[in-house]
Amino acid sequence: MAKLWKGRFSKELDERVNDFNSSISFDSAMFREDITGSIAHVMMLGKQGIVTQDEAAKIAKELAAISDDIEDGKLAIDPEAEDIHMFVEEELTKRLGDLGKKLHTARSRNDQVAVDLRIFLRKRIDEIVGMLRKLIATLVSIAEKNLHTVMPGYTHLQRAQPITLAHHMMAYVEMFKRDMTRMFNCFRLLNECPLGSGALATTTYPIDREYTAKMLGFDAPCSNSLDGVSDRDYCVEFCAAAALTMVHLSRLSEEIVAWCSWEFKFVELDDAYATGSSIMPQKKNPDICELIRGKTGREIGDLTTMLTMLKGLPLAYNKDMQEDKEAVFDSVKTLKQCLSIIVPMLETARFNKENMLAAGKRGFINATDCADYLVKKGMPFRDAYGVVGRLVAKCVQKGATLDELSLDDYRAESELFDEDVYKAIDLIECVKGRKAIGGPAPEAVQKHIDKIKETVLKDWSEQ
Repeated sequence: MAKLWKGRFSKELDERVNDFNSSISFDSAMFREDITGSIAHVMMLGKQGIVTQDEAAKIAKELAAISDDIEDGKLAIDPEAEDIHMFVEEELTKRLGDLGKKLHTARSRNDQVAVDLRIFLRKRIDEIVGMLRKLIATLVSIAEKNLHTVMPGYTHLQRAQPITLAHHMMAYVEMFKRDMTRMFNCFRLLNECPLGSGALATTTYPIDREYTAKMLGFDAPCSNSLDGVSDRDYCVEFCAAAALTMVHLSRLSEEIVAWCSWEFKFVELDDAYATGSSIMPQKKNPDICELIRGKTGREIGDLTTMLTMLKGLPLAYNKDMQEDKEAVFDSVKTLKQCLSIIVPMLETARFNKENMLAAGKRGFINATDCADYLVKKGMPFRDAYGVVGRLVAKCVQKGATLDELSLDDYRAESELFDEDVYKAIDLIECVKGRKAIGGPAPEAVQKHIDKIKETVLKDWSEQ
């Protein structure tokens, strides 16, 4: 395919340079966005009298036909084309002759690719937000079924204090809720239209940038043409939001990996969402979770690519920016893939309530509650802390739990202990007593669930 810019050059482009320079292998994914932007541009040209209304209508109609033909497989994208923008323009010129050559009037590939990428990301952000809502709805459903499922909460991966599975799941709801907010913020910040910025300094044609911005669903045109073609903040922000979402998915995945082990046995994955071993017939591996952990590195790498690519670039456009699309496309693909698979895995997982409760009983996670018992009877907390520490040491020596110690054992450390200590350190009672906002008490978690339903999940159902 002949280069549209070949007029300045006396030699054909070296084939190796052509291959190195070409972006068609990946930016062809934006053919819909490219044609959408071109239709808006040519309609503006017609409105402004830069081309006739009839010419604009013919070009717009043929652009729509090209989009349909690519979509239906009737038109194959030429892998020899330099990029999707030139491919579409060449195809248009084949079909309309000289009329097709008028499309690029008052426009540069610099503002063209910038608007394509923004439209592309807007669509993907909408899709990802919907997937995050589905994940949140799944976690909320698990939480509602497990308001009274007592388990140990951990610090340093050591059993610490009693919580519920519901409380644990709702912690991830908060993480993914923030991830949604970051996606919304990214959408809001990118929703300005660079079309009309030209190569870097707009154009002498009487274009109407507000018209094209409105046609394409943007809030406004970009205020500075240099910034319009060289800004990739929105790509960085998307990759950052995606990377942090993946970090949250990775943390959840790591817990599922641990919980699937025989050492925990808190959860069993459905056979449809686990794999086996080629040599060990007993194995059932949580490979989905492990892959999500691994793919998180890809997302972090995409963010690093964007930041490194931009850090030394002068204004305005530089060819380095061609590297933005592969990073963004990979970031989108990886995140959507992980979100799509983790939801059904969680929906079909079976949680072992008995093992969770048993783990709680063997970890002295009611020690703080035992100390609080003494505090409520008048002992200073630091003294109570020491008393219970000695009781725990006694339990370790005896191979017992706090609720298995005799009342004499307790009174040997403090006369403030009475029969009611056993109720105070009962795990279920310990959880029920933590009613503060954000706590694990069933009523507190239910309020949290209700809040999420009223805000994040309101007016939403699975599509």
